Amino acid sequence: MRKIAGALLIMLSIAVVSCQTSNGQQTKRPAAKTAAEWKKILTPNQYQIMVESGTETPFQNAYHDNHQKGVYVSAATGDVLFSSADKFDSGTGWPSFVKPVDPKKVEIIVDDSYGMQRQEVIERSTGLHLGHVFDDGPKSRGGKRYCMNSGALKFIKQ
Repeated sequence: MRKIAGALLIMLSIAVVSCQTSNGQQTKRPAAKTAAEWKKILTPNQYQIMVESGTETPFQNAYHDNHQKGVYVSAATGDVLFSSADKFDSGTGWPSFVKPVDPKKVEIIVDDSYGMQRQEVIERSTGLHLGHVFDDGPKSRGGKRYCMNSGALKFIKQ
């Protein structure tokens, strides 16, 4: 029993690290604000995720199990980033998408935190952290998995 519990703990730790970063680097962008300005606009959870490049607990976030039709907009700007038509159940505990609605709204940058190299997804206009993209998505839909933080998004039902 201890071996199973230990294995589950290791798997959960890997899952959490696979969707988080701590590089916190931001490039000045047209819609970017100072950390103090974002703190006034965003909730504490949104701030921790988007400004401090944090992550949320898997399976304990607003949208990992959302199956309603609609769009997911940036919690910071309101720009449409993802669609429910492109959402899939990745089993990771975070909302996952095969692609953004408009690739020009997001940017992929290198994240080399935690001794590994990953592809971080940021909102292009602000430089704020959204999540990461991996090459383990559905092959029939392009093979990408945009692993996003619910706290970086707001869902608008259609």
